[in-house]
Amino acid sequence: MSGYAAPALFALFAWWFSTGAIIWLDGLPRVTFKWTMAGATALAAAGFWLLWASAGGTDAHDAYLAFCGVLAVWAWLESSLYLGFVTGLPIERCAHDCKGWRHFGHALKANIWHELAIVALFGVVLWISWEAPNKTGLWTFLILWWMHESARLNVFLGVRNLNEHFLPEHLEFLKGFMRKADMNLLFPVSVTVSTVVCALTAFAAFGAETDFERTSMMFLTTIMALAIIEHWFLILPLPFEALWNWSLGSRDRPAKPPAGARRISPAAKIKQPRPAA
Repeated sequence: MSGYAAPALFALFAWWFSTGAIIWLDGLPRVTFKWTMAGATALAAAGFWLLWASAGGTDAHDAYLAFCGVLAVWAWLESSLYLGFVTGLPIERCAHDCKGWRHFGHALKANIWHELAIVALFGVVLWISWEAPNKTGLWTFLILWWMHESARLNVFLGVRNLNEHFLPEHLEFLKGFMRKADMNLLFPVSVTVSTVVCALTAFAAFGAETDFERTSMMFLTTIMALAIIEHWFLILPLPFEALWNWSLGSRDRPAKPPAGARRISPAAKIKQPRPAA
C-alpha cells in the first residue's frame, strides 16, 4: 500500500505547503520581493535540471524527481504573478458597467504576460519530456495548468467563495475581475472533466505493473483530485480557506505613522492625574 499512499501524501503536503508559502511570501514587505523572486528563479532552474536528469529514468524515484521539478517550475510562475513581476499590461479597475467579452478582454490584458510565461515554460517542459520515457513532469504541468485556468475562469464567471483577502495589496485591481455568484455554467463542466481524468489516472495507478508507473499515476491522480477539491472550495459554504490562514501572518504588521507625525514616548501616553479644582 505504501506505493499508493506515499506519493499521494507527498503530493498533498506539497500542494498545501507550497500554496501557503507563496501567500506568506506575498505578504512580506515589498522590499523582500526581489529576493523572493531570485530564490524562485534559482528553484525553477533546479526544477528544470531535475526534469532533465530524471527524464530517461523509469524507477519510482525518477517519478518523484520529475514531480518535484515541475512543482519548482510552477512555483516560479505563481510567485512571479503574485509578487507582481509577471502579470500583464497596465490597466485600471473596470467600471461597474463593464461586462461580457469586453470585460474578459480586460482580464486577459491584465494577465497576458503571465499566460504567455506559462506557454513558454510549458514549451521547455515539453521539449525535455517529448521523447523521454518519464513523462510525469509533463502530465503534472498540464494538470496544474488546467487547475489554474479552470479555477480562474470560474472565479471570473462567478462563484460563492472568492477568498479575495488572499490577494496582496499590489494586486488589488484583480478583484475587479472576480464575481460573486452561487454557480456558473462552466463549473459543472470543469468538475466533470476533472473527475473523468481523475478516474482514468486512478484506474491506471491501480493497474500499473511497475513501481514507476504506479508512483507516476498516483501523483497525477492526487493532483487532479486536489483540482476537483479546489473547485468545490469555490462553491460550498464552508470555511475551507482556514487551511491557509497561517500564511496570512506575514501581513500582520503595525501601521506606519503618518509622515511628519511626532513620536510619543510610552511614558507620555500615561494619563496624568487632573489637578483638583
